Amino acid sequence: MAFWRATADGVLAAVKVQPKSRRPGLHGRAPTTDGERLRIAVAEAAEDGRANRAACALLARALGLPQGAVAVASGATSRDKTLRIAGDPAAITARLEAL
Repeated sequence: MAFWRATADGVLAAVKVQPKSRRPGLHGRAPTTDGERLRIAVAEAAEDGRANRAACALLARALGLPQGAVAVASGATSRDKTLRIAGDPAAITARLEAL
């Protein structure tokens, strides 16, 4: 099962965010009890939404999209989040498969 799901206006991606990481970046997929998640490590602390903004920016950069195209859809205070990626679902899923 993939960590993303296409919607009418984009894609929802299940991610696991690691704040205050020494090695920021995308770190592959992680199996969880509710399915697979993309692991994202960020250097920012989980204070005032800084880690959320950094995770969105990192994923947008990895997909070649503008920063505003990625936002937190759910799980703003949890490490397990769902990110909404706006754009053409077919193009986004093709880029996600390449990660």
